Amino acid sequence: MLSRTDLRGRVPSPAELRATLPRAEVDVDAVLHQVRPVVEAVRDRGVEAVLEYTQRFDQVRPHTVRVPEAEIDRALAELDPKVREALQESISRARTVHADQRRTDVTTRVVEGGTVTERWVPVARVGLYAPGGLAVYPSSVVMNVVPAQAAGVESLVLCSPPQAEFGGLVHPTILAAAALLGVREVWAVGGAQAVALLAYGGTDTDGRPLEPADLVTGPGNIYLTAAKRMLRGLIGIDSEAGPTEIAILADDTADPEHVAADLISQAEHDVLAASVLVTTSERLADAVDAELQRRVAATKHTERVEQALRGKQSGTVLVSTVDDGLRVVNAYAAEHLEIQTAQASSVAARVRNAGAVFVGPYAPVSLGDYCAGSNHVLPTGGFARHSSGLSVQSFLRGIHVVDYSADALRAVADKVVVLAEAEDLPAHGEAVSARFPEGEA
Repeated sequence: MLSRTDLRGRVPSPAELRATLPRAEVDVDAVLHQVRPVVEAVRDRGVEAVLEYTQRFDQVRPHTVRVPEAEIDRALAELDPKVREALQESISRARTVHADQRRTDVTTRVVEGGTVTERWVPVARVGLYAPGGLAVYPSSVVMNVVPAQAAGVESLVLCSPPQAEFGGLVHPTILAAAALLGVREVWAVGGAQAVALLAYGGTDTDGRPLEPADLVTGPGNIYLTAAKRMLRGLIGIDSEAGPTEIAILADDTADPEHVAADLISQAEHDVLAASVLVTTSERLADAVDAELQRRVAATKHTERVEQALRGKQSGTVLVSTVDDGLRVVNAYAAEHLEIQTAQASSVAARVRNAGAVFVGPYAPVSLGDYCAGSNHVLPTGGFARHSSGLSVQSFLRGIHVVDYSADALRAVADKVVVLAEAEDLPAHGEAVSARFPEGEA
């Protein structure tokens, strides 16, 4: 089922590993020419262009972009009680974890009379995106809204594609999740046109303003990602998310049923989803392949899962030792990394590059998707080498506040002047010396 790469007896360099390991190829630049007209049309013609593209891409044209609040309340009232209870548990656990991420202002006394304070200020208005393509993602609503609220963001708007099945409204489970979280502004708009509308704002068909956002977060397809890339600067973005990934580092203590089930769980997302097993045990690799054959045939989305597992972005990598396996997974920098080895906790502590790490046989990625309390909006495509997942920090900006007295400035004035002259920026120095009568600085 899974292709194999045998690295036993050798561990390539990080550069070679990046070229060798399975990875989905997603060329955002290749679709920019398709996205640019959408973005420019929304910039120039506002909601009318949004609705035209919505009709084309989603086969429905909502009466208004903004979902009436009565529909949000109705969706919650009609939500399956079991789904409501599960969402409430997910929200509760996420709030517990994210509450501890809130940073506090810190004032540092540099010298007598001279302080620098770092203030943490939330972004004023945030646009949150919940996909609505192959699946419905109320969990993404939770993962975007909870950290934004914990950061103190005062204005939130949730965007999700309109559904023809529901008369041009956002999927009711998405609306119900918004209601549980206290989000009252929801726009029925998806894809590149959603990002453009969040960037430029507009006027709805009922004359109400659709205010632009300062930051846009949340995963989506390649067209949404391309729009994020185009508009970055006018808006902030969380990341350029690609197809989902799971890597599992396992030895012969791992249960092949667990490993196979977890690989399938991510392959279920998308035909480009990556499922990668890194193992010291050829016996385990064989057992996982056999278990995949059985489980894929029995799973709901068989065709999608099989295409993802057989794609070049998925595969098994054989290594000689767990240490070699760590080198491989650190080079791969997976969105989700499971450690299913002996002494899993100590092995996990040596992981440097991953969006999130799941330790041992009872911490599958699915737990993190819904109810671990962690965030599931994570870096993909190797971005975990340098970037973090969504957190409270994503919605905060650090501002340095510099407060110096005359004596404190006088004491360092000569150093400022020297450094300004060394950089051939004499006016910088003069801005300090001008504050003191000649000879006092």
